Amino acid sequence: MPIPPPRLVLVPGLGLDARSSRRLRDRLPGEVVCLPGMGERGAVPPLAELAARLRDRLGTGPVVLVGHSQSCQVVAAAAADPRVVAVVLLGPTTDPRLRTVRGLVGRWLRTAVREPWWQVPLVLAQWLHTGPRAMAALWRRAAPDRIDVRLRAVGVPVTVVRGTRDRLCPEDWAAAVAAAAPRGRLVQIAGAAHMTVQTHPGEVAAVLAVAEGPAVSR
Repeated sequence: MPIPPPRLVLVPGLGLDARSSRRLRDRLPGEVVCLPGMGERGAVPPLAELAARLRDRLGTGPVVLVGHSQSCQVVAAAAADPRVVAVVLLGPTTDPRLRTVRGLVGRWLRTAVREPWWQVPLVLAQWLHTGPRAMAALWRRAAPDRIDVRLRAVGVPVTVVRGTRDRLCPEDWAAAVAAAAPRGRLVQIAGAAHMTVQTHPGEVAAVLAVAEGPAVSR
């Protein structure tokens, strides 16, 4: 029996929901899984439970699992599931240099000014939907987790994507994350900042189309 083509499963970033990937999914069909702090309100459980909830919602395989920003840490924790045939991490967190409020705020501001301003109403609407309490709780749960350490045990292809203007996911950190995975690679999108899933859907779709292809076979 032929193996079905992999499905794209996308997990929104901190405070974001399915609206963040709408322009991307107009180009390349995919499913969105929202979790507490990532499109859902409510109490945020430990990272291991978030990863378990994600695995429970993967459905039948094969799956290309896509994370953005903070959700990359949840995706990395779920990536060993046998249904996952490839992983794509868009602007993965958390750079150890950004685990203090001062470091995070400074880098966030330096990144925000490089983002297109048309995003502001859309991002704010998603943040209000998720709620600041859930967002803060997710940050506390996920930020200390070592995504680079987790990826050492992920045997499927891992593609790390960052915008060249992204200060939340600087080049040296993105390269280190990609290098941690046995089959990792780094792709940079020229002129993009942190919200590549919204601002550069065509370029991200091209990366995902490659991840869906023959290279994902085990």
